[in-house]
Amino acid sequence: MTPKSDRTKTVHPSASNASKLRGKSLKYLGAAGPGLITGASDDDPSGVATYAQVGAKYGPSFLWTVVLTLPLMMAVQEICDRTALATGSGLGELATKHFGRIGRAVIGALLVILIIANTLNIAADLVAIGSGMNLLKAGPTWLWALLAGGIITLIMVKGTAARINTVFKILAAALLVYIVVAIMVTKQWGRILDYTFVPHLRFNRTYISLLVAVLGTTISPYLFFWQSADRLEEMRLEPEGGLIASPLRRRSHSHAALKQRLSRIDVFSGMAFSNIVMFAIITSTAETLHVHNVDNIQSAAQAANSLKPLAGPFASVIFALGFIGSGLLAVPVLAASGSVGLSGLLKKNWGFSLSMRKAPLFYALVGVGTIGGTALSLLAINPIKLLVFVAVINGVIAAPLLAVVLIVSNNRKLMGKYANGLLANIFGGAAFVIMAWASVALFATVGFSF
Repeated sequence: MTPKSDRTKTVHPSASNASKLRGKSLKYLGAAGPGLITGASDDDPSGVATYAQVGAKYGPSFLWTVVLTLPLMMAVQEICDRTALATGSGLGELATKHFGRIGRAVIGALLVILIIANTLNIAADLVAIGSGMNLLKAGPTWLWALLAGGIITLIMVKGTAARINTVFKILAAALLVYIVVAIMVTKQWGRILDYTFVPHLRFNRTYISLLVAVLGTTISPYLFFWQSADRLEEMRLEPEGGLIASPLRRRSHSHAALKQRLSRIDVFSGMAFSNIVMFAIITSTAETLHVHNVDNIQSAAQAANSLKPLAGPFASVIFALGFIGSGLLAVPVLAASGSVGLSGLLKKNWGFSLSMRKAPLFYALVGVGTIGGTALSLLAINPIKLLVFVAVINGVIAAPLLAVVLIVSNNRKLMGKYANGLLANIFGGAAFVIMAWASVALFATVGFSF
């Protein structure tokens, strides 16, 4: 009989390797969270409408922007994510540690403006959700906008952080339908790939205006605060977490390295997913609406409705389901992002992992966003004009808020060895320059003409 000590050594190498591979796969799958949610929330109904509009009007000519925005998004969101990992604090709290009174006042004003912009965006997204349900013949737009706003508010107030994040991940999966639509309708993939990697630029007012809109809706300022906040919520739920998340410097070297690696994979894959969805929407509308000269697209619902006679009712329905799901995900992210930043700046508790009693200001600001947005959605306000106004506001505040992120992430006193490296500063700096240019171009091309 083989001794027990020897029997333990007879495990087949392939079985051992398979077990290790499964273990690693589960770790990587478990890492999907804040990055995935951030990326998916970026493709909200207003983003879907923007991508559908450029695809319908200019065909595949805007596909090159996917290649441009992907590394910029990855860099910016990785920087935001790393600030949370390295410090255990949100961007608002870190701003109080780095900036003086005047700097904090300016950042506070920017965050108040961000909350206002997010509230208006929420209203437009709720109208889009209602329009999608109406397109599916499920009832009037106003009813579903009201129901969606009420249900989202209730979930955010009563749900736990873990359950809310589970719901977010499920809603993120709704965006997969756009990839399905693109595969269904695209016939000339060689041409699509050519336009993706070889820019086909136009130098006219409308093209530049839409280019600014694409940049603004892809690198949105509210995502900066959400990414770091959601990572902190995840860290609070860990065994070593709590009210104050345990930063990497307090962990063992191996544990900290694994956490950073998995988090980076989460962020990069989430941004890749977001840009693949962007690519799919532009491609599907370019291959259908643009080909048939349907170029006056003003909303996601209109794009879905226009697809019906061109690509069939099934494509129209799944297109609508996509922006309904993304809207339900984006609304709470919009409501929470500015609330997190301002609460942290004022040194108040925040987060869905805390009760209303422990974080009253945070929940009050979230309520301003969701309840205020729901009320606005019921008024006879043109959602397109709302989104133009939001674009103008975001154009003003995106570059200065990105500057705050870069300044904080380069502060070695706060970040230690996790401060920005050369590549992070190159791509982060490029994003700042592009968003600053977009801000100027926005006023030059769109202005306040709404």
